[in-house]
Amino acid sequence: AITASGTRKGELFLADINTQLKNKNITTDIKVDSFSNLYTTITVDEPTPGLKTIFSIRVPEQRSGKLELQSLHDYAGVSTSIGLTANPIVNFSGVVGTSLLALGTDLSFDTKTGGFTKCNVGLSFTNDDLIASLTMNEKGETLNASYYHSVNPATCTAVGAEVTHNFVTSENTITIGTQHSLDPLTTVKARVNNFGKANALIQHEWRPKSLSPFQER
Repeated sequence: AITASGTRKGELFLADINTQLKNKNITTDIKVDSFSNLYTTITVDEPTPGLKTIFSIRVPEQRSGKLELQSLHDYAGVSTSIGLTANPIVNFSGVVGTSLLALGTDLSFDTKTGGFTKCNVGLSFTNDDLIASLTMNEKGETLNASYYHSVNPATCTAVGAEVTHNFVTSENTITIGTQHSLDPLTTVKARVNNFGKANALIQHEWRPKSLSPFQER
């Protein structure tokens, strides 16, 4: 498959050509833009059951090369990638659990400095009318707890709350919100936090998949 596109913005004209080649379980995507950048992505789908291998690179920026492995099973999913440089950054993300309870993490390790550049972990609980989650972000600097409860599915009425604590500044942010459908095409949403900042949104679907939002802060 070959796709070409172009965009003109003032005196600037941007164009690119995309080519996709498929051979059994191997897909190669090649893109060339108007700045002579060449993007190449090679995906090998299921060399073994549940595994996907992705290789990507941008020329002339060879340091952008990356190798990624993804593994997906019924109760677990893992994605890990490594930059193809002398001192690469290694990324790892994974989740394990069921449709009711799940535990996940997202990590980035810089082999040059020998330290983590990103370290997040989260726990979520989900049932028919309630979603709750607890996450630790920014290498343990912030703790976030959120709650969403569907009160009346017929009118899409729901309430939610979020609490964030920063261990560095000892600052707490509490936000509560709600939503309600006035009719099948119009939805009202509102939220306010403990600093007195309030947001309101009225959203109307005037045709399928076309929304007209009005927002006030």
